[in-house]
Amino acid sequence: MSSHEPTRILAIRHGETAWNVDTRIQGHLNIPLNDTGHWQGQRLGQALAGEAISAIYASDLSRAHETALYVSRATGVPVVPELGLRERGFGEFEGKTFAEIEVALPAQSERWRKRDPSFTPAGGESLLQVQERVLATVNRLAKQHSGELIVMVGHGGVMDVLYRAATRLDLQAARTWLLGNTAINRLLWSPEGLSLVGWSDTQHLSDSALDETST
Repeated sequence: MSSHEPTRILAIRHGETAWNVDTRIQGHLNIPLNDTGHWQGQRLGQALAGEAISAIYASDLSRAHETALYVSRATGVPVVPELGLRERGFGEFEGKTFAEIEVALPAQSERWRKRDPSFTPAGGESLLQVQERVLATVNRLAKQHSGELIVMVGHGGVMDVLYRAATRLDLQAARTWLLGNTAINRLLWSPEGLSLVGWSDTQHLSDSALDETST
C-alpha cells in the first residue's frame, strides 16, 4: 500500500463491567466483563465479521482484551496487546465510586470534575499525560498500516482523547458525545492527524440488529 493512503481505524471501548454499572473508577485495575459485557462483545464480533480488518490492537487490561477476543474469533485476526491503549491511571481514585471520591477528596474531586489538564491523582496520570500516551500510540500503530483497516479496543478515557483529537476540541471542553460500551467509532488517520468518520454506532446492540443482517 502507498504510504500516503490514510489508515482506517475502528476505535472501540470495552464491554460493560460491574464497576461501570456501579460508577466505580477502574483505571488500571483488572476488572472483567460482566454478562452484559460478554453479550455486547458477541454482538460486536458479529457486526465486524465481514470487515477486512488487518490488525486488532487492545489494551492489555482484561475488560478490553476480552472484548477484542470476540472480534478476533469472528475475523480470525489475532489480538495484539498494547499498553498504550490502557485507561487513564487514576491512582488513589481507583476502586472508589464518583460519590465516594467527592466525599473523601473534595478538593481533588473538584479539579477532576473541572477537567484540569494538569491534575494528577496520587499515583495516577493527568489528562495531558493520557493524551500524549494515547496519541503517540495511535500514531505509531496507524503508520504501520497505511491504506488498511485496524481495530483499537480501549477504554472511555482513550475514546475521549481520540474524539477530541479528531474534532480538534480542547481537553477542557465539556463532553457532549457518548462513550458507550462496544460502540463502534470510525476514524481516519493520516500524518496530518485524525479525522472523524462516524461516532457511537450501536446498531449491533439493538434487538433488531441480527434480524436486519440476516434478511
